[in-house]
Amino acid sequence: MEDDLPAKREDDLPAEREEDQAELQRAMRQIEFYFADSNLPFDKFMWQLHTAHAEHWVPIKTVASFKRMREFQAHGLDWVTRALRPSAELEVDAEGVNVRRRTEVQEPKDQFERSVYAKGFGEEVPGLQGRLEDFFNRYGKANAVRMRRIDQTKDFKGSVFVEFADYKSVAVFLDADPKPIWDGKELLIMSKQAYCDMKIKEKGLTGKAAAIRRQNIAGQGRKGFNAFREMAEKGKDAGKKNKKPEIWLEFMGNKIRVHEEDGGSIKREDVSYVKGASLKFEGSGEDVSFDEIKGTLKERFARAPFVKYTRGESSGLVGFDRALTEDEINFVKENLKTLSAKEVTWTVPDEEDEKAFQVERAESAAKRAVSFSQRGRGGGRGGRGGRGDRGGRGGRGGRGGRGGSRRAGNDRPAKIEGTPAASTSAADDEQTGEKRKRAVEPDGGPHVGVRGEGVPTIQSAKKMKAEDSA
Repeated sequence: MEDDLPAKREDDLPAEREEDQAELQRAMRQIEFYFADSNLPFDKFMWQLHTAHAEHWVPIKTVASFKRMREFQAHGLDWVTRALRPSAELEVDAEGVNVRRRTEVQEPKDQFERSVYAKGFGEEVPGLQGRLEDFFNRYGKANAVRMRRIDQTKDFKGSVFVEFADYKSVAVFLDADPKPIWDGKELLIMSKQAYCDMKIKEKGLTGKAAAIRRQNIAGQGRKGFNAFREMAEKGKDAGKKNKKPEIWLEFMGNKIRVHEEDGGSIKREDVSYVKGASLKFEGSGEDVSFDEIKGTLKERFARAPFVKYTRGESSGLVGFDRALTEDEINFVKENLKTLSAKEVTWTVPDEEDEKAFQVERAESAAKRAVSFSQRGRGGGRGGRGGRGDRGGRGGRGGRGGRGGSRRAGNDRPAKIEGTPAASTSAADDEQTGEKRKRAVEPDGGPHVGVRGEGVPTIQSAKKMKAEDSA
């Protein structure tokens, strides 16, 4: 009968309460470890749970199901919730159902320097992880106690790496007198740095091999999950997507950066003056044919020149992709004595006029380059003669408009950075397409277009298999 049971002695109650408090404390520390900076951002499953909710609440039920929490499962979820409430690092929601960090996740600093190596723990037995954590916490707060295992078999090596929360705890452990003892035997202890140096010396490693070994031991550059690395890579990808590709123009042997202001512009100081790369004709009839000039000069020049001429005038300019030799100037004079049935004279323009002409050519080419980059594929539909405008496919004169497919200039856009190389015909010359209005020859080239784990996808916590996160 109940009355026959011996009454509990008063001095037994404090011992029970103390034992219960120690167990609550252990459960709290274990869950704090799951959410700690030293574990959370390097544990993929925990990070998925942490990021599944906008305010980072994680179900206590899920965390309590982890392998290293099983010793507390008999107490029930309410008991685990009670263990978490005193935590300075974690907070429980009003319903007592979810838990989260009180502070933002920070990338750990000086983990290597705050870590020690200890050996002499024998073979693995049930409950060893908990015993090890209690052992090292006597010397200071241990952020993580990692049991070292053989890669192939996963057998415990009898040694651990321990990351303490601060340098003071490291000193207390390494300078302990008497030396730390486990099951009656003195442990082999040293800093992780000293262990690293010892192994490099044992293996006779130097140079790059030594550096790689040091990185492997230190944990730097490890291949496992790393939320900070994932977020950084995601940020880079987003930056690439949002960043507009830079446009560069190849102009007379130089690359010029094209800006999108005003539909395409360049800085005048970026245009390097090439003396003697232009010729001026005077005395022509009032209806000079571009083909009359280009058709003749293509026999001597690999790249068709740029021609500036306004109908009704008796003079114009012809621009080349480089400075002309005396022989080339004489070739032009000998083979183009007349234009539009009238005799013309050819001269080299003065420096001021030639500089202005070359800047105009570069500005015109910049507008063409921006137009191509924005359209993707130029020409569109419509326009006289089929798809595209007069310079597009099917315009008057077939592919390339009047004058066929011959190119009307020599100032080409370079590769647009961030995309595959643009076709060299994308802006073969610097004409704006305004033709007669701006006294610029129509473009003969076809339009050519410009082609151009962060945080893991979170599944429902119910669908995730709870696993040991330590």
